[in-house]
Amino acid sequence: MAEVEVREIRKSFGGGNPAVDGISLTCKNGEYLVLLGPSGCGKTTLLRMIAGLEAPTGGDVLIGGKSVRALPPRARKIAMVFQSYALYPHKKVVQNISFPLEAQGMSAQERMEKVKWAAGLLGIDHLLQRKPRQLSGGERQRVALARALVREPQVFLLDEPLSNLDAKLRASARLELKQFQQRVGVSTIYVTHDQVEAMGLGDRIAVLNQGRLQQVGTPEEIYHHPANTFVATFVGSPPMNLLERDGKLIGFRPENIRLEKNAGSRDDATVFRGHVLRVENLGSDRYVYLRVKDAHGDTNVIAKFAIAEPLEFSNDEDADLVIRNRNINFFDRDSGQKAAA
Repeated sequence: MAEVEVREIRKSFGGGNPAVDGISLTCKNGEYLVLLGPSGCGKTTLLRMIAGLEAPTGGDVLIGGKSVRALPPRARKIAMVFQSYALYPHKKVVQNISFPLEAQGMSAQERMEKVKWAAGLLGIDHLLQRKPRQLSGGERQRVALARALVREPQVFLLDEPLSNLDAKLRASARLELKQFQQRVGVSTIYVTHDQVEAMGLGDRIAVLNQGRLQQVGTPEEIYHHPANTFVATFVGSPPMNLLERDGKLIGFRPENIRLEKNAGSRDDATVFRGHVLRVENLGSDRYVYLRVKDAHGDTNVIAKFAIAEPLEFSNDEDADLVIRNRNINFFDRDSGQKAAA
């Protein structure tokens, strides 16, 4: 395993804004780093520059402390798993896994030993004689991981490998990916637009938007202490609520709202007067949609409660929103960046 560092990396494709705009970022030894952001934010382009599949317009890529910008992909000691898995449909699983080793000129006996080792680690020993069309989505994913693993890379690069799986299979595949990475201990950079994947897999998360790095931190830091309003509203479902009062932009999570009647003023909390528009039951959770007056007039707010929590309010009722001050984030009204209280 090895540390991966990008320094002021840039990529432009002709005119317009750069796809990646001066990002500096480090994936530590053995770390699971997730690149999270909306479509078109530059995360896949960044991953491809680390892999050597795209040439940077500027900046540098270091693996194990050494610049690899001039090295071709095969010399970087990385392995990449694509969204499509890129398996050869006419080859059996055993041939798909061993293909990179054939290109290295390894003997047939050595190749088979490595294939059996990787297949055993990923629980696909019994699939070696099948072809990709005979496999489920989760099995194809494990074959792609095994093919990457036999190369004994210093770094794994994964580009949305779960996006083709259904919701139920994605949940189990997340667990498998995390357990696999912990077993092999290889530094891993994982690209996704799915915040659930990011929060569940990442030791740290790097949030990107419009080619720029917005914040790097643990899932807890990203969720509870966003660096700006983009992170605040991109991460979280429902997203963080934003209201303006006394010249300040106030952010708070839906689950941090309590609803009361005639709450009055509080020293330890901030209170907004609201009106219930709709109550929505969603299995284990209940969402309450409210209209609240702030400096801009009427603003919609979402409160989130566990379905087991009692709720004394229904549609078309007035309610006071009470948010403890310790659960409030403050942002600069003009720049959107985190600000002091």
